[in-house]
Amino acid sequence: MPSISKSIIVVLGAWALTITLAPVNAQTLTGSNITRPGFTPTPSPTPNGSPTPVITTTKTAPQTDSEKKAGNSKLSSLKDSRSLPPLPSMERTGVASEGTLPLSLNEAIRLALANNNDIEIAKDDVRFAEATLRALGGVYDPLFSFAPQISHRVTPSASALSGANLSGTLTTNDYDFNQSVTKLFTKGGGQYQIFFNNARETSNSTNAQLSPFYASSLGIQFTQPLLRNRSIDFNRRSIRVQRKILAQSDADFRRFATNVIYSVQHAYWELAYALHDEQNRLANLNQARDLFRQTEERISAGAVAPLSRAEVATELSNREAELLASSQSVTIAENNLKELILRDPQKPEWFVRLIPIEQPTFDEGPMVLKDSLAEARTSRPDLYRLRLQKEIADIDVQYFKNQTRARIDIQATIASTGLAGSLNIPSESLKSSAFLSATALGQIPQNVSDLQESPAAVLLDQINKGRITQQFASISAPMATSQTLQVPDHFIGGYGQALQNLFSFNTRTIVVGLTIEIPYHNTKARAELAGARILREQLDSRIHAREQAIEVEVRDATQTVETARRRIMAARALRQNAELQLEGEQRLYEFAHSTTFLLFQRENQLAAARTLELRAETDWNNAVADLQRATSTTLQVNNVTVIAKGP
Repeated sequence: MPSISKSIIVVLGAWALTITLAPVNAQTLTGSNITRPGFTPTPSPTPNGSPTPVITTTKTAPQTDSEKKAGNSKLSSLKDSRSLPPLPSMERTGVASEGTLPLSLNEAIRLALANNNDIEIAKDDVRFAEATLRALGGVYDPLFSFAPQISHRVTPSASALSGANLSGTLTTNDYDFNQSVTKLFTKGGGQYQIFFNNARETSNSTNAQLSPFYASSLGIQFTQPLLRNRSIDFNRRSIRVQRKILAQSDADFRRFATNVIYSVQHAYWELAYALHDEQNRLANLNQARDLFRQTEERISAGAVAPLSRAEVATELSNREAELLASSQSVTIAENNLKELILRDPQKPEWFVRLIPIEQPTFDEGPMVLKDSLAEARTSRPDLYRLRLQKEIADIDVQYFKNQTRARIDIQATIASTGLAGSLNIPSESLKSSAFLSATALGQIPQNVSDLQESPAAVLLDQINKGRITQQFASISAPMATSQTLQVPDHFIGGYGQALQNLFSFNTRTIVVGLTIEIPYHNTKARAELAGARILREQLDSRIHAREQAIEVEVRDATQTVETARRRIMAARALRQNAELQLEGEQRLYEFAHSTTFLLFQRENQLAAARTLELRAETDWNNAVADLQRATSTTLQVNNVTVIAKGP
């Protein structure tokens, strides 16, 4: 019988679908049913009284010559045998196809902690806090000071007792060398100062018994607060606060390291998922390629119509597109991981493929919420940071409360002095023979020859003039001794004698006193105390709010892990059933009891089930990493130890 070709319209509600049937032999048509070789359809029963679907024959508009030629060319192309198209290129931009870098999760974490730029910034914050603490502690270092000084003074004198010469001036030359060591006490708020002062002075005063002379003093000065600044002062407050800030920076570093490890875990498992999904898509594509070869063989054998080639080619193109999309996902996941573990964008590792060597794990045991909450309450660095901030507020309250007190400081000084020098001898007397003979007897001539320099010489000159007028013999100045000058023998000598007198403690100074300051209103200190108390109360509220937020976060993370666990179990069952369905459909297809469409559907269902299982396993690992971050056990689980070195 001749072939029949018809166009029919199937009316389904408001939609109309036009279907053109391929030419078939009229002998294969029985009523309105279409039969296939080797398959006997079972007609669907129609309930009594129900309307049957209306299938009406319509006439289509006549085609133009160009449309007829295009349609004939498309149909003729289906009759031509086709070779299997090659696999799409899997090369990725900027990545060498032959270079690979196997990478474990622990190695990725180590590289991230060693090379991550943000980690270096966090380390610098800790080091800066340590340096600041050392700088604040430097206030308790001993301070050594010395002050050498040379002075030359010519001063006028209005008193005859000053020993000035007839010009009414005094000339003094001083050489001073003062030294001291000052140190603050780390407890009690006091300080002490040990001083050692030395001076050498030369004067032309006629009343000066020693010239030059050496003066030395050695002593200690002690200051101790009794009320304000005794238990805490500004320096101790700053150091205590900085210690808390250092602990906060350490907590911030731990929190930041935890976040970096979490990001590495997430990126690592996402890359593993993307690579497995790419392999799954490739396997699904290979199944379509195998079916393409089988279809070509059947078309060549005349077992199926050439139209079947279009159905297989369409599915093949769809799966190629899915493979390319999965390859793009691999690139994105790989770059995300490289960004975390590589510091320099020019390193050669950027041009190789990262291959995760660890597979997603799965623990069928349920999570224990109580243990997770206990870990979070004790280990969360953000909660620990808030508690440290509250301790800083407690320090501020203690300091400002202390500043409201009166200031009462006790001060004490104990010092010993030493003095020694040479007797004041006129320079012209040193040249006379009388001086040489007198010094041998322990006598010292007085300066009575210089009428311009010595008042005694003027007086002796007037006395001798009166004696001569009265025809008496002139007299000479009597020789002076150290006893007549009233200078003790232990004061005669040089710098060594002065030190000997110093350490004999025969001349000493002892001073004890109080410094008392009582503020009238002390408005500033009271206002600062009130502000510190307000901040402390505010921190209590913030701690409670953070604890509540952590409670919710841990509960959500625990539920996410449990949900992911159940999803894995469901996805495994789905994948196993999909494998069985595909196996059965393949057997039906081999005996021509199934269609290509149904086989493709089963293959796609299996591919989707495998992807769903991979996604569930990846989500479970990501959920576990998120729970570790929520409970702050990431460092411990991944064997990362942060060693805090004291300043």
